[in-house]
Amino acid sequence: MYILSASAGTAADVGGVSLFSPLVLCVVMLVAMYFLMIRPENKKKKAAAEMRNNLKVGDVITTIGGVVGTICAVKEQTVVMETGADRVRVEFTKWAISSKGTQSTEEAPAPEKTDKKADK
Repeated sequence: MYILSASAGTAADVGGVSLFSPLVLCVVMLVAMYFLMIRPENKKKKAAAEMRNNLKVGDVITTIGGVVGTICAVKEQTVVMETGADRVRVEFTKWAISSKGTQSTEEAPAPEKTDKKADK
């Protein structure tokens, strides 16, 4: 049977746990989350914005919808793109461009075939 007295002491004396260690753990977790999640995402956004601002006529681009084409005109907020052999021109906003320099399978050069017998 335990008897509680009026002089039980402070929480640190009784349990041996201070409030400082959970606070440190939370701070360490927030710093880790920043370096593992937030900072890389900000770098990706900055690189994408820089790529969109440096677009020029003749660049091959891919939109977020998967449309591949060549830039015909660059405006302040939009880009006019030519797609396919039928030369259809479509205007997209710059934020809709996902990557630069991607070629479609029709435009890609065919890989060279090597004769395995000739290598021996």
